Amino acid sequence: MPTTADATHTLRIIAQDPAVRVKGEILTATVPVPAEKLWRGPWGHRVQVIDYDATSGVLYEPLTYATDGKGRLVDPFTHRPPATLIADPRFHQQNVYAIVMRTLSHFERVLGRRISWGFSGHQVKVSPHAFKDPNAFYSERDHGLFFGYFTGPKGRVFSCLSHDVVVHETTHALLDGLRERFTDPSSPDQAAFHEGFADVVAVLSVFELPGTIGRLLSLAPGGNGSGERVPRKFLSDEPFVRGLLGVAEELGAAIYGIPGRSLRASYATKPDPTAYSHKADWQEPHRRGELLVAAMLGAFVRVWQARLKPLGVGGLGGLDRDRVVEEGAAAAEHLLNIAIRGIDYTPPVHLTFGDYLSAILTADREIQPDDRKYEYRRLLRESFAAWGIQPGARPPDKKRSETAPLEPGLWCPLDPTRLTYDGVHHEAMRRDPDEVFRFLWQNRDALQLSAEAFTEVLSVRPCRRLAPDGAPLHETVVEARQLLELSSKEQQKLKGLRALGADDDDGYLTLTGGGTFIFDDFGGLKYHIHNAVDNIALQAQRIAHSLASPLRSVPVSRRFAELHRLRASDQHLLTPADRW
Repeated sequence: MPTTADATHTLRIIAQDPAVRVKGEILTATVPVPAEKLWRGPWGHRVQVIDYDATSGVLYEPLTYATDGKGRLVDPFTHRPPATLIADPRFHQQNVYAIVMRTLSHFERVLGRRISWGFSGHQVKVSPHAFKDPNAFYSERDHGLFFGYFTGPKGRVFSCLSHDVVVHETTHALLDGLRERFTDPSSPDQAAFHEGFADVVAVLSVFELPGTIGRLLSLAPGGNGSGERVPRKFLSDEPFVRGLLGVAEELGAAIYGIPGRSLRASYATKPDPTAYSHKADWQEPHRRGELLVAAMLGAFVRVWQARLKPLGVGGLGGLDRDRVVEEGAAAAEHLLNIAIRGIDYTPPVHLTFGDYLSAILTADREIQPDDRKYEYRRLLRESFAAWGIQPGARPPDKKRSETAPLEPGLWCPLDPTRLTYDGVHHEAMRRDPDEVFRFLWQNRDALQLSAEAFTEVLSVRPCRRLAPDGAPLHETVVEARQLLELSSKEQQKLKGLRALGADDDDGYLTLTGGGTFIFDDFGGLKYHIHNAVDNIALQAQRIAHSLASPLRSVPVSRRFAELHRLRASDQHLLTPADRW
């Protein structure tokens, strides 16, 4: 085995969709993955590749690695010509293993803890040639990621070779582990969030790779081939980089028969401040997810340009390509970290895009208070506002012990003088749900928690995050859920629920609510990010939307597959209903 100093192995992957080529060759990269002893598959402690094709009944020979004298894996594909990788099933196995592990390790590094998959097991099963169909999906029931293949106009297309698609499906499995209730029927935003967030992670993950950015720049309009300069219009002309930000180019081109069309091209659309609230064609989950993608990528481009501004002062020629690449990778990494870290600051149920915006703003403020240099948070607020999305943070509510936020759009911090810690053991609160429940129960009035509802602490997650300057930030993230069952008589007393009826055969209607609680290193509660179970207006909207969902009866285990099938076939454009 590698020594402690050798914490990673390096493996070759396809760094962008196979349709993206520079000088006729696909883009590959060598990336670090956590070092471990791999069995045939590859099969490690978190990922098991099982290469079985259910359509043809073929079980492919699993990849086996040799090691060098120091116990490091020897990558058999290091020196292979890129064109030969597409036809080799063993490389497909390596490609999915390395990308899944790289995505997992990035989430764990940013969130400062180990992360579970969205099912009760430690290893996700990955099938790179699962079936013959233009689809790929995550299945909680099967503990797996399944990638299809099909025959396109130019030959066989493998979804397992699209970096975007593999990261997208991996993100579904990780997000499902971080927020298991985000797949519940709730609102157009919550249905769309899984798709939009997975695409954000997929695109920014590509731009994290400096070598890949340099090669992609040569494909941009006016990109000057492989020259050492980048046109100066990069500093102000956003359409210049729009062509770089699609998702799954090869799959999109093969499915639609249009070269260069990706499965998601949100950023190519001009921002519309009425889209979020008023446009019916943005209500379907995949289309609505594009609003989130477009807002994040708009901020990415503006941050990238801001980081390059000093290069444009007093100059006349093009920009140095190496600096453009370096600043683009830095901007992508920072925004990707913000996007992932923000998940810990979202409410556990009934998420809206505005909630997510407040979450990422607050999470970034906690770890990097001084944002004056590149103003990531201002640019994020402006980019979301360009699509009509405003922060979900409400004015401070003294009944909930809240105080005014430190910046616009942030969640309101709590007033520590309104809370009691009597009898609570701070160390135990970092790991023990019962200890946390005691604190919540004795502070239920100050936190405005419903005493009549069933309350459950879902998770207690201690974290050690690192700021960009290396300073540590210790926090404990707690999720709690509240359930309130109302009889038909109780429903009649609540005006907003009278017309909705029961959601079970016994005439009872179950309301769900909950909160995320962020504790500091000393056990003090900093934030209570909540969607209250007794917020009748919110509950009425949630229930009405759930009852109208055409896929309400579809098993949870099939919902990701069905969503992706509809996305690929464009059927989702015909029905603006919630696909959850």
